[in-house]
Amino acid sequence: MTRSGPWARAAARNNAEWCDALCRAHGLGAGTFGGRAWTHPRRTPPYYPDAVTLAPEASAEQVLDGIDRSAPGCSVKDSFAALDLTGHGFEPLFDAQWIHRPADAPAPPLAGAAPWEPVRTAAGLAAWETAWSGGAPMDLFRPALLTDPATTVLAGRAPDGRIVAGAVVSHSADPGVVGVSNVFGADPWPGCLAAVTRLWPGTPAVGYEHGDDLTAALHHGFTATGTLRVWVSRV
Repeated sequence: MTRSGPWARAAARNNAEWCDALCRAHGLGAGTFGGRAWTHPRRTPPYYPDAVTLAPEASAEQVLDGIDRSAPGCSVKDSFAALDLTGHGFEPLFDAQWIHRPADAPAPPLAGAAPWEPVRTAAGLAAWETAWSGGAPMDLFRPALLTDPATTVLAGRAPDGRIVAGAVVSHSADPGVVGVSNVFGADPWPGCLAAVTRLWPGTPAVGYEHGDDLTAALHHGFTATGTLRVWVSRV
């Protein structure tokens, strides 16, 4: 599959929809979905891009003209590693791989662990974020996400009820995929994928990872489908 193949495009679109949902949860309003890029006119929350390309043909102007570049720090998710933004004051932050897991892939065994379940309350979401961040509350994942029909925050718990693992799952109706992001915990993929298979049966999963997290995802049935690059502005 080429870097502009259907699963890379589906993953990019799904990821842009998730970024848009997070922006709306922060009260920033919706971004703009164009034919080749999603952009947001206001500076997005930490760790989240100000633009996501949706097609490899996206130009620098189509991406940069729709974002706030008034101060350093804005970022672009170049979904097909096709842009060169160095002449616009950007530099690469990291590369990663889009990943895809087929709808008919069996869920890995849980080996006696409790099933992962959706987070339903603001207090539960705060506890989830504390576990995700390693103990530092960040106010990044806000309660408005709990009422977003496309977003599900999953939690894996220890026998004493503490949240020790989790992920965010974002569902895209067109194309019909679930995007898995913010996966954390000790060997989290079996619990995560068991929940995804149970809650969204017959739906392929997509996402992106790099480094050891990519190795773990590939071990659990994902396939790398294309390279993405995140650029950050230094001027």
